[in-house]
Amino acid sequence: MLSDFRVLDLSDHRGQLAGQALADLGAEVILVEPPGGSRSRRVGPFVAGHEGDPENSLWFWSYNRGKRSVIIDLDDAAGRDRLLDLVRSADLLIESDPPGAMAARGLGPDDLAAVNPALVYTSITPFGQTGPKANWAATDLTVVAAGMQMSMMGDTDRAPLRIPLDQGFLHASAEAAAASVIALRERRLSGLGQHVDVSAQQAILQATQSFALAHLVDAGQVTRVSGGTKAGPFLVRLRSKAADGYVSTTILAGEAVGPFSSRLFEWIHSEGECSAEDASFDWINMVEDVMAGKVPVEEYARLQGVAEEFTAKRTKADLLREALDRRLLMVPITNVADVVSTEHYEVRDFWRTIEMPTVDHPVRVPGPLAKMSKSPLTIESPPPTLGADTDTVAADRDRGTGQELPPTTEARTGGALDGVKILDFMWVMAGPASTRVLADQGATVIRVESANRIETARTIQPFLNDEGGAENSALYQNMNAGKLGITIDINNPAARGIIEDLVRWADIVADSFSPKAMREWGLSYDDLKEINPEIIVASTCLFGNNGPLSSLAGFGTMGASMSGFYEMTGWPDRDPAGVFGAYTDYIAPKYLTCALMAALEHRDRTGEGQYIDMSQAEASMNFLAPAVLDYEVNGQMMPGMGNRHPEMVPHGAFPVAGDDRWIAIAAQDDDRWRALCAVAGFDTDLAELDQESRRAREDELEEVIGTWSAELDGFELQETLQAVGIAAHMVQISSDLADDPQLVHRHHFREVDHADHGTFWIEGPRFKMSRSRAELTDAGPSLGQHTFDVLLGILGYDDDRLSEVVAAGVLE
Repeated sequence: MLSDFRVLDLSDHRGQLAGQALADLGAEVILVEPPGGSRSRRVGPFVAGHEGDPENSLWFWSYNRGKRSVIIDLDDAAGRDRLLDLVRSADLLIESDPPGAMAARGLGPDDLAAVNPALVYTSITPFGQTGPKANWAATDLTVVAAGMQMSMMGDTDRAPLRIPLDQGFLHASAEAAAASVIALRERRLSGLGQHVDVSAQQAILQATQSFALAHLVDAGQVTRVSGGTKAGPFLVRLRSKAADGYVSTTILAGEAVGPFSSRLFEWIHSEGECSAEDASFDWINMVEDVMAGKVPVEEYARLQGVAEEFTAKRTKADLLREALDRRLLMVPITNVADVVSTEHYEVRDFWRTIEMPTVDHPVRVPGPLAKMSKSPLTIESPPPTLGADTDTVAADRDRGTGQELPPTTEARTGGALDGVKILDFMWVMAGPASTRVLADQGATVIRVESANRIETARTIQPFLNDEGGAENSALYQNMNAGKLGITIDINNPAARGIIEDLVRWADIVADSFSPKAMREWGLSYDDLKEINPEIIVASTCLFGNNGPLSSLAGFGTMGASMSGFYEMTGWPDRDPAGVFGAYTDYIAPKYLTCALMAALEHRDRTGEGQYIDMSQAEASMNFLAPAVLDYEVNGQMMPGMGNRHPEMVPHGAFPVAGDDRWIAIAAQDDDRWRALCAVAGFDTDLAELDQESRRAREDELEEVIGTWSAELDGFELQETLQAVGIAAHMVQISSDLADDPQLVHRHHFREVDHADHGTFWIEGPRFKMSRSRAELTDAGPSLGQHTFDVLLGILGYDDDRLSEVVAAGVLE
């Protein structure tokens, strides 16, 4: 799909997933490594017995398959000249050096634009290129602390938790891949490249499920709970006992989700294990009834307890079978071994087997980020050995760009995706988050809803002023900002004409429904391409559109439970705490954006539309890849380890002054450890400990640090530690984010227009472009807000046609 593009990947472990995603989509990706190899080659886990070997890092294997490797010393004049030769024939460069480091070498965005004006230059850093924290020391731990995700996970009586497999820079890398292909798309309009600036802090904020906005919309803060979450008065339990482990049972309310809860209790009642009153509980209106004082919140807690008593008597396999038969929101909590042996992924041919140069057997790796009907993704090449292509990669100065470009128009500063038209049937988060990014960048997105079947996201906290209501959900407003909204009765046969007209208008149709539902509406891919032969149709659901689990309705909470993230997140002496919320919903949108942009490139080159089948669980498996390879190669599974790290000691969250306030601190090496000891005034015998000695005394050191930090102001302490180069950051909550000077500088939070409330707070884009502007003016559409604008202004209906539509009762 991107086979005409050449990508120079100068990043390390903080950015290489971006290049891998583009390589999977067909781009030629050249990994530019320093002498001695990329730092990612020294990141574990390793092939057992080869610890530290740069050719045997399973982390490197995970994010560099399909790339070529050249050795270039960027600190040497001849090396810089070699890179400039490659830049002349490149479409995209990705780097993850500290801000200003590339420019100091004469290789910054402006320098390379002078060599190749069409080059897209993407930078991945912890906090972005500019701002008061741009040059702060950072690790994955401090990034997820700065981005609030950490505050939402863990046990209430212990420190907040992170997912032990570094995730913060993976979110930034996936964001970078999506932003890069958007910038390449814009190049078709301007003929020019530009600088894409990705902040890992802003990228990981997507994993808060819009609770980052809670303070700004005057909603309750989220409280971390092991095996669930607490928002406002509601303690939602997402981990329940089974006879042979744990299951994730989603018991929630609302028009879309409530029926699943009702079916669960009808089953429990049929087995004689709950009362008739429990079986008839009103799950549709539960949230509103609790908020209005009609139902005590304790009743919700009691009913969740009834459900757990029921699941504890049954095996995970039996519960999953019944969930499929009865359409329940219940899945087993799996570990990596369970994931790789799940029949569903085999049936979908998800896994790919690659011959690795240093082991004597083929290795299974996570497969395509999506299934593409016209341009299937090929994943078969191993990661490169160090410098394997140094002598064979040619600069190819006459190669040209991967696109036919117009004459350059330097004045162009409009939306990167101006002219792209999207018909959006998506709901909740995983789909809408992707089309929100496209709307930010100038695409026209028309969102189709029903006023009679309220979209689930409208019923999910945080709520404006902690009051439920169809127009009050910050999640809905955030995921759908900048879109046009129409409400029609899709089940009314007379709606067919409107939908067909919208399909003719659109470049892309995106949905989150099952294939069965789309077929019943006459909206399958085969139906839609009869209307518009060049249409691109993207369908995203939890487990994809075929296979044994494809009929399992669900949310990202279930995807996270069955994708291996849940089991590994916790303390070694306790039940798994699990990840916050719908974790796969925070990953999949970035990959969906990549797939949509690649499909547009394919269509522009060939005239072909196609069907994209996006499994949220499969796409998210790329964030789990090192753990999958560790199991496949070494037979090892990542245990719950709290916040500890295999390389850095100490590495964790420590108490500071205030109620449940914490600071994340990582001593990156021996020098930083000695600096920490100097700041804290620890004894010389502690300061002289090397990493191995610190590891042996880790419990003691964590207690010493926690005792010292507990009475200190956390925000002052982070400044003090940063001043001596120690990676430290407060574990932020929503109120901290609103005042974070870095996020203020980046204009992350935006107060925009809202039809009912006047204004509403949303999050801005998670990346910046040097030319293209993301003009955010409106929150999500209110129900039917743009129906007549779309029918009259976009579809061009006259009064007679509009009268027909109204008379047929199509509009809601």
